[in-house]
Amino acid sequence: MKKIAIMGSTGSIGTQALDIVRENAELQVVGLGAGKNIKLLEEQVREFCPSLVTVREKEDAEELHVRLADRNVRILWGMDGLIELAAMPESELFLTAIVGMIGIRPTLAAIEAGKDIALSNKETLVTAGHLIMPLARKKGVRILPVDSEHSAIYQCLQGTVKKTDGTYPVSRIWLTASGGPFLGKTTEELKNVTVRDALKHPNWDMGVKVTIDSASLVNKGLEVMEARWLFDVPIDRITVIVQPKSIIHSMVEFEDGAVIAQMGVPDMHLPIQYALLYGKRVPNTYEPLDFTKIGEIVIKNPDTETFRGLPLAIRSAKTGGSMPTVFNAANEAAVRLFAGGKISFLEIYDIIESAMDAHTVLSEPSLDEILGAEAWTHDFVQSRMIR
Repeated sequence: MKKIAIMGSTGSIGTQALDIVRENAELQVVGLGAGKNIKLLEEQVREFCPSLVTVREKEDAEELHVRLADRNVRILWGMDGLIELAAMPESELFLTAIVGMIGIRPTLAAIEAGKDIALSNKETLVTAGHLIMPLARKKGVRILPVDSEHSAIYQCLQGTVKKTDGTYPVSRIWLTASGGPFLGKTTEELKNVTVRDALKHPNWDMGVKVTIDSASLVNKGLEVMEARWLFDVPIDRITVIVQPKSIIHSMVEFEDGAVIAQMGVPDMHLPIQYALLYGKRVPNTYEPLDFTKIGEIVIKNPDTETFRGLPLAIRSAKTGGSMPTVFNAANEAAVRLFAGGKISFLEIYDIIESAMDAHTVLSEPSLDEILGAEAWTHDFVQSRMIR
């Protein structure tokens, strides 16, 4: 029986992870963490009987105490609750399924406690990869990617013999993007798009933040940075291509010229299952890929002049230090403004670029410096909006 704790159990990845648990008797949920969806969290607690639950706010924890008065479950709240969830002694695997830099401290705590990490919080590696990966190696902890693209790369690398320096014999990673709901649109056509337009993703059912990031190609830029840390491949050897149907999840080109692709229908259940079961292949009830119905697989180059999120991300990655934190935090702030109707879609790029231009980069930032750079960025964006 593999015991798991889930941070973000009421979100898109978290709820799908619980689907996997329902189908696999060897998985047991011992801890759950969520934001403010108390009703759904209560239902999850009653179904999966974890020993520890944590929520974002104190008042929600108090409400949950009332709702679950008939259950023997510890209820915590805030960052302290997340850290205790991450390091709880009875868990073996910690699934990080929340969005944002709030995932950094719990992930570090889980690694310190020797827990394997099923990673679906890309901001953790984007902003603190230089802290996370060395610590994971030191503690002998596995970082198991959950995002479909990184899971695909991870699957393609299985069985590959590493070189004497410990790296994979990889000449290029081909990271695929769907292109999102605005694929093919011009800058002029994007001037008046709405939040509703941005949330109409053609292939994937994701949360608001990730879906908007997909529309801007910021998400793909974050994934490039995440892949760099996960697979120890230089940024210049990670190439983004657009595959609109999301059938090819990503590909690895090896030094001998061979290319291995991982393909499947656009469904997150498979990569989540692969991470939760440590790569074990087991039957499931999810839709298989039927090649007789595909017709063709189209591959395009991304339009980086229109969708500036990707080149801005690459610039931040090559600059390094605290710049990826500023890129990520500025985007988070800009997406909130766009989702709240306060800026246009294209202004997301302007806010990111202006924050990057104004930032004084810190090399090899500590955790406190990373969080300080995040706070600086949010203050910068707010001051920009007040003018």
